[in-house]
Amino acid sequence: MPILLFFVGHWYLSLFVQTFYLHRYAAHKMYTMNRFWERFFFGLTYAAQGSSFLSPRAYALLHRMHHAYSDTEKDPHSPHFSSNAFTMMWKTKNIYNSVLNNDYELAKRFEGDYPVWNLLERIGDNWKSRVGWGTAYVLFYVAFATAWWQYLLLPIHFLMGPIHGAIVNWSGHKYGYQNFDNNDKSRNSLFFDFLTGGELFQNNHHKLPMRVNFGVKWWELDPTYPVIWTLDKVGIIKLKRKVAAQEPERLAA
Repeated sequence: MPILLFFVGHWYLSLFVQTFYLHRYAAHKMYTMNRFWERFFFGLTYAAQGSSFLSPRAYALLHRMHHAYSDTEKDPHSPHFSSNAFTMMWKTKNIYNSVLNNDYELAKRFEGDYPVWNLLERIGDNWKSRVGWGTAYVLFYVAFATAWWQYLLLPIHFLMGPIHGAIVNWSGHKYGYQNFDNNDKSRNSLFFDFLTGGELFQNNHHKLPMRVNFGVKWWELDPTYPVIWTLDKVGIIKLKRKVAAQEPERLAA
């Protein structure tokens, strides 16, 4: 039971910071927050992703490129230019590292307006930090695992952030239905998107990239949106009202 709780907790906490902080805040700035809360969620992102920490700056630039060049050869992680999800992940990793080191020319036009904390970024991207988090996961399993097969979950812990991204980008641009014609291959992959926190409503999101609620139809439930709505109501974040209320130009029948 402790292993299951740890795995599920790590999965959803890492997923939350990726969709709430890296995606909707760092990449799109769908809402604002003061410096204290920006640093708080920056730190939470580091703690939640641990060994697979993703730089908010690099994530934001890759994601902005993804929208600008969706499903073209310039898209950093379109599944339509990779033979499988693993080669797509490797390609994305290489582009991510180039962006992180300011060596990727295509990313430069998308610079600016993302959270920066240079010290924590250096710590999070340092191999000692990544190995340290990985060691902590292994020690937890040594203490609480009750069967050998449970150790097979460890690689998912090690690569949690990139795995979430791979699921969203591979599935969300290959499988499912489309509400809109976006001139790309984005799709809504799951009827109830509980495994990825709303991220698999890719077709909706590519049509309305500043809409906070990724669900469009009444039955499309974005589980992250109620959390964002609550944080806005208690004053931790401030939604940009015009984009929060953004409506689609047309809905599929």
